[in-house]
Amino acid sequence: MAPAPIPTIIIIGAGVIGLSTAVNLQRTLKETMGPDLPQILLVAREWPGSIPGAPHQHSVDYASMWAGAHVRPIPATTSQLQEEAKWLKRTVAEFDRLAAEEPASGVTRTLGVEYLEAPDQAYQQQEAASFKKETGLPGFKKYAKPELPEGIALGYEYETFCINSPVYCETLLRKFVLRGGKTMQKDLRSEWEAFSLADNVAFVINASGAGFGDPTCFPTRGQTVVTDLVDVHKTVTRQYKDGSWSFLIPRFFNGGTIVGGTKEPDDWRHTPCVPTRKKLLEEGLKLEPLSHGDDKIRPKKTIKEVSVISDIVGRRPTRHGGMRIEIEERRIPHPNKDMNCSVIHAYGAGGRGYEISWGVANEVLTLASPLLARL
Repeated sequence: MAPAPIPTIIIIGAGVIGLSTAVNLQRTLKETMGPDLPQILLVAREWPGSIPGAPHQHSVDYASMWAGAHVRPIPATTSQLQEEAKWLKRTVAEFDRLAAEEPASGVTRTLGVEYLEAPDQAYQQQEAASFKKETGLPGFKKYAKPELPEGIALGYEYETFCINSPVYCETLLRKFVLRGGKTMQKDLRSEWEAFSLADNVAFVINASGAGFGDPTCFPTRGQTVVTDLVDVHKTVTRQYKDGSWSFLIPRFFNGGTIVGGTKEPDDWRHTPCVPTRKKLLEEGLKLEPLSHGDDKIRPKKTIKEVSVISDIVGRRPTRHGGMRIEIEERRIPHPNKDMNCSVIHAYGAGGRGYEISWGVANEVLTLASPLLARL
């Protein structure tokens, strides 16, 4: 009798959630299962690097490639935000390790600065101890009134991380492949289709971004500008009274500086808006003198003094009620015997994918534990 095929775990999606989950799963299985490891197959339509058959250009729906990205905590004022804060804190711990031990990974420690025109009570009540406890980020310091720009009611700084998203995702993919992970370029129509891709699929992890036809998911359009503002060494955000914001995110690794940005729910436009670009640059350049690595305040640059490297439009996969992270089980017809199949859903992160990625990866691993115990 031929031996049973090696069990295969399939992960759908090569965005930051799928890649982090794949690497985390590999690492944990090696520590707990020894040499008898199941095969891990990463299946996706788009990839951060060169995969045979993958599109040469990334679509606006591949949000991980278009992200800034930075860790910018939000006060945990709801049950959803409390859950996300837990995931963010776990991610901060991993970014801290990567910045120290793998400096070429695309993660850089830097200073985060926040300016708010109309902060709510949750922002105003933050102190160094509570901020560190909730986020894991040190260095929180409120600015005195004389230090605040005109029109700002609250300002503070903290130590945080900026991520060069293409470099970081390519690093994760390279790790996954070098550790024995397999890849498949395929545009799946359903998470359940993944069970047809191998002979012995143990379970599937659905990190597809927006799910497959989930009616609670919707796109959130984001437009930013990549510029040559090479002197930016802090990530600086200004939140306006209407809830919109301007921000600067240095990408480091010669990746330019992101000037942003918009947050437009249910907006399907995939091309840059020229008036939006002009407004982003005008508001972003007001922050530029405050973004350097020293305490010197420099004159504000004009738009004519800035070179635009590229315009970015991405559609963040957002979900009403927050991410879906749960197991779904279904019986699927099979020629020999119907199969009991399990899918772990992990999608709908919106614009927070990077800053909660490792927390989500750990959450998925917890859900997968009873399934792994059966192998």
